[in-house]
Amino acid sequence: MAWMWAIVGVVAGLVVGGLVGNAGALMLAGGFIGMIAARQTALAARLRRAEVQLADLWSTRAQMDAAAAPLTRDAVAPAMAPSAVDDVSFATPAPPPPPAAAATDAGVLDLRALPDSPSAPPVPVAEIRPLFPEPPVPIGESTADRWIAAIKRWFTEGNVPVKVGMLVLFAGVAALLKYAADEGWLTLPIELRLAGIGLAAIAALGFGWRQRHERRAFALSLQGGAIGVLLLTVYAAFGRYGLLPVGAAFALMLVLVAGVGLLAVLQDALALAVLGLLAGFAAPILLSTGEGNHVVLFSYYALLNVAILAVAWVRPWRVLNLLGFFFTFAIGSAWGVLRYDPALFASTEPFLVFHFLLYLAIPILFAWRSVPTRTGAIDGTLVFGTPLITFVLQAGLLDGERLPLALSALVLAVVYLVLAWALLRRMRLLGESFAVLAVGFATLAVPLAFSARVSGCVFALEGAALIWLGLRQGRRLPQISGLLLQLAAAGAMSMAFIGFDTSAPIFANARFIAGVLIAAAALTSAWLYLRAQRQAVLSAVLYVWGLLWWLGSLLAEIDRAVPSDLKAAATLVAIALTTWFAAEADRHWRRPALAWTAVAGLWAGLPLTIAIALHGQPLAGWALAAHLAYAIAGSRSLVCLRESTALAPAHLGWLWTWTVVFALALDAVAESLGLGDGWRLAATSLPLIVLHALALRAPRVLAWPVVERFAEHRRLLLGSQAVVIAVAFVGTLFSAGGSQPLPFVPLLNPLELTTLGMLIVTALWLRSADAGALAKQRPLLLAGASFAFITAATLRAAHQLAGAPWDLGGVLGSSVSQTSLAVVWSVLGVVGWVIGSRRGQRGLWLAGAALMAIVLVKLLLIDLQHLGNLFGIASFLAYGLLCTLIGYLAPAPPRSPPAGATA
Repeated sequence: MAWMWAIVGVVAGLVVGGLVGNAGALMLAGGFIGMIAARQTALAARLRRAEVQLADLWSTRAQMDAAAAPLTRDAVAPAMAPSAVDDVSFATPAPPPPPAAAATDAGVLDLRALPDSPSAPPVPVAEIRPLFPEPPVPIGESTADRWIAAIKRWFTEGNVPVKVGMLVLFAGVAALLKYAADEGWLTLPIELRLAGIGLAAIAALGFGWRQRHERRAFALSLQGGAIGVLLLTVYAAFGRYGLLPVGAAFALMLVLVAGVGLLAVLQDALALAVLGLLAGFAAPILLSTGEGNHVVLFSYYALLNVAILAVAWVRPWRVLNLLGFFFTFAIGSAWGVLRYDPALFASTEPFLVFHFLLYLAIPILFAWRSVPTRTGAIDGTLVFGTPLITFVLQAGLLDGERLPLALSALVLAVVYLVLAWALLRRMRLLGESFAVLAVGFATLAVPLAFSARVSGCVFALEGAALIWLGLRQGRRLPQISGLLLQLAAAGAMSMAFIGFDTSAPIFANARFIAGVLIAAAALTSAWLYLRAQRQAVLSAVLYVWGLLWWLGSLLAEIDRAVPSDLKAAATLVAIALTTWFAAEADRHWRRPALAWTAVAGLWAGLPLTIAIALHGQPLAGWALAAHLAYAIAGSRSLVCLRESTALAPAHLGWLWTWTVVFALALDAVAESLGLGDGWRLAATSLPLIVLHALALRAPRVLAWPVVERFAEHRRLLLGSQAVVIAVAFVGTLFSAGGSQPLPFVPLLNPLELTTLGMLIVTALWLRSADAGALAKQRPLLLAGASFAFITAATLRAAHQLAGAPWDLGGVLGSSVSQTSLAVVWSVLGVVGWVIGSRRGQRGLWLAGAALMAIVLVKLLLIDLQHLGNLFGIASFLAYGLLCTLIGYLAPAPPRSPPAGATA
């Protein structure tokens, strides 16, 4: 194995040397490294074997330890494994040592020192232990070891000589050519060099052919490499050096391709056939001069595809068929995009028809050959791909002419109908596939002869009918056809949206009617699958598809015909009607998709209300009418969902929508009256506070029209309201709270009264069982919120009454604001300190003390810069006086309760 690793090292050194230079030294170094790697691998294997042997010895020792019995000379020998006994070195005859010296200096037990009599004193087991080593420590396999093992497997499995030989050959040739070129040794004419390479490749090809029976893998690899070298040699002679004219090069490549195909068939070697096919399709591209004749090109491809058909007659190689199909139509499509001109139609159309017929015949032949072994097997890619790509190319050749393209679709329908009639009995699946294609192309002729809107209607209705027929007969092909037709209808309608006459009356126009028919067809198909209790996922997809078409058609009409300031209101009406329809349907069939459509519709009222409010009062004019429609449809939808599992989210969406409606309506009133921002915030927050209080104290008021089930989701409503109130509370902290036209009165202005209302309803919620785990944190939460409220009220009063700035930088630099904060915080600290001390509430006392400490730090860091004015002096004086008061009233913290006492 060392020689193999040495070769790998030499090859690696040669490759690296070719890139960085000094290849000779790196080759030697690589060889040595390979030998070292081989040696390391061998040592690792020996180490693993030694670990196994040591593990066996250790298991013997463990068995003796488990016996836990006194050992004598007669008991030791049988218990030892033969391998262990063989390794024991017996001491030479000597005077018997004391019992404690039964072990030799070398640590090997002398068995003759053991007493013969069973009644003799037992020998400690510890004296036996030197016979056995400690268990080996497992050596984990590193990433490098795994890579080495993988490389080793690659070089030791399969046809190793071919792999190593090809690596060495290619690396050696590459290195030799590079070195020779660098040294200027290649002085032979290029003709002789190419001829030599070609002769060597032909010799290798002949040798590979002779070895095809004895060494098949070697022979096929050698033949493939030789043919590749020949193809590259022809290409180099033509394209690189100009030694061959294009006709001769093309003929040589054609001969090589034919030869490789013949070799592949004779040896049943698919890999050779693929190689020849790839070379055959690549030849015109490689040999192209940019002035090629498309007739010659397509004639060549026609011959190549005839060869594929001939191979398909002998060998059922599907990969070969697919490659031919792909390259033929891919290259043909590329030529059509880059070079086609309508004047070339007469010389191009026959080739398209020929290749269509050829690749129509190949899947029939494939299915015919597979009947005895795999009944019904078809090549779906060619069966369905050939007509589709052919029709697309035909549309390109006809340059968009509708009537000729409709006739082409009709001809294809007739061809596939005849084939379906002929093949249904012997090859049923292929015949049904052709029947589907016949129906599809016959249907496709409709939009080509008529308008897109009419086509969409026909497609949609026919698709729903086919799904009904397929479900009734238990067949999949009609169902698939129906789905495809509905997709085609959607495509036709999408085209109809372009260039639509915007002057057509709303809803009474062909585009809207066609869209509704597509939606109806999809919803009907979903209902058919639902009724048949089959394809639940497909039924849901069809439902969503139909719902999107319904909403899209409605919204398109609204966007086209309704003024911009009323679009949101009209959309709310459309969504409300859709919600009502879905809820009524769910009342009859009880399906999750219907129920969740109603849920989404009820929640959609929330953003639509916000959009309506952007244009004015949401409860006036057409906006009021839209909300009345939402109220009627929504209440009826909730009644329909009374027994549904989706009632809770639906009712929550309903209540939150009305909360936002009333909040925005009050905000619009405050804005129209020119009230200050404090009034507007209070008006916006008032409905939220009132509804939260009702949910807490009078839930039946909010429960209509589902009073009997409101208790199931009342807790969720309260929790969501509490979260929104918390967010609104934080928002009020950053508002200046203008109370125009009334004067600002601290704590009695609209904003701060509203904030107090938030604190009160939050405190009530935290006292109830609905708050869950948050109820235990009630004192802490309320204390933090109250402190934030008092701080904001203090700064707001300084701003409104003394003209202190309201922004963050102004607050930090304002002596009025800082003095107010110092005094208020100090008062709070004193109150907490004294009450905590008097009532023995150590936590409250600590909170007061901490607040006083914070005020002290603030005085030193912030208020010190204002010490030159009265406000700064007042801060320090107030704090000093309050600290003196604390020292008088509560100088010491309350005592901790004794251990074991109850709170």
